[in-house]
Amino acid sequence: MKTILLTVVLGIAAGAWAQDAAQPAQQPAGQSAQPVIKDPAEYNAYVAAIQQKDNNAKISGLEAFLTQYPNSVMKNQALEILMGAYQAANNPKKTLETATKLVTADPCNMRGLALLAYFDRTLAQGGDPNGAQLLTDGKKYGQQGLDCWSKVTDPEIKKLQPQMDPIFKSAIGMADLQAKDYAGAIENLKAAADANPTDFSVVYPLALSYWPDSKGPIPAADNATNAIWYAARASAVAPAQAQAGVEKYARFLYVKYHGGDDGWADALAKAKAGTVAPPDLATFIKPAPTPAEQAHNMVTQTAPDKMDFATWEFVLSNGAQADQDAVWNVIKGKPVQMNGTIISTEPDTFMIAGSSDDIDAKKADITLKFEDKIPGRLIPKDGASFDFQGEPASYTPSPFMMVMDKGRLLNQPKPAAGHKPAAAHKAPASQ
Repeated sequence: MKTILLTVVLGIAAGAWAQDAAQPAQQPAGQSAQPVIKDPAEYNAYVAAIQQKDNNAKISGLEAFLTQYPNSVMKNQALEILMGAYQAANNPKKTLETATKLVTADPCNMRGLALLAYFDRTLAQGGDPNGAQLLTDGKKYGQQGLDCWSKVTDPEIKKLQPQMDPIFKSAIGMADLQAKDYAGAIENLKAAADANPTDFSVVYPLALSYWPDSKGPIPAADNATNAIWYAARASAVAPAQAQAGVEKYARFLYVKYHGGDDGWADALAKAKAGTVAPPDLATFIKPAPTPAEQAHNMVTQTAPDKMDFATWEFVLSNGAQADQDAVWNVIKGKPVQMNGTIISTEPDTFMIAGSSDDIDAKKADITLKFEDKIPGRLIPKDGASFDFQGEPASYTPSPFMMVMDKGRLLNQPKPAAGHKPAAAHKAPASQ
């Protein structure tokens, strides 16, 4: 909610009461719903205060009136005009003090509640050391404002509900976000952000509510796509010095969810040009391919005899049966020459890590069987890198293990040094 909107909402109060200021003493009691000042001295003091053209003089006159007549029938009106005068004087402390007095005297004074909800939230977001308490208070006033609409009879105040409700809901939503009530934060901040799509102070927190831990697991698709949309949207309305950082954050979420940055420029452009998230959000912010989809893409893009071992492992572990068969039927029984790392050995069987993921994990993914026992002097030490040949005979998808028969050593074992042979990762991304 922009400050200018709050000024418009509250500014109507001063004008309205100033126009009607002379009415109370001019109408006999019982003939009007307006309060009546019966004491001429009190009436004169009130009228003299609110008719001041100079804002400082108006503040002084109203403070003096409230001090002299603390139980006046015009107390609430005087406090409301005084609140607006302090706001016009750019005195937030006295504005809040006066607003607090006003809603204490008149619990459903909607302008006072809107001002308190707004300033408590914005002060907290601005780094006020009492931020936690301010958010608690802001939520209280926000909920009080929403609950009071059923009691409001003034049609002029009723007209302000579309402007005031986002103020109330912003305060509630920010408090919920601070309390990690993400469902509550989304419900309230989305209403505020969609009503005010250029207000960074609610659009960006809404993105954080949808995806509160960017380093953790990806949230459900609806939350993830909304987080990306509102983060990208926030980058368009952020302060100039923050725009690049917010856009980088939005892109990070997109890549994490989608699995790559293809389509990012289009999604960013739509978010910057749009306001509320469109109903077809999932059509241009799509999740990363599933492992089965990735496996299918690998099979359609590369012939099985051109794949490396890590790709075989990925397809045979994650692919649909048809994709597994498409690979296995080509490579089964065919001699394969490759490099691996020794995990453990027996004279006629070596346990080998063939993919870089399993090399890092020191986990075997190949059982290499020899027709004859290997002499002890030729058996590599555990952790050694060596070249070998074998023929794929069978495999188990999970945990993955490929059995190769007719094993052969292709050269002398290499020492288990710090240098690791190049190998593809176990789960390469494929778009």
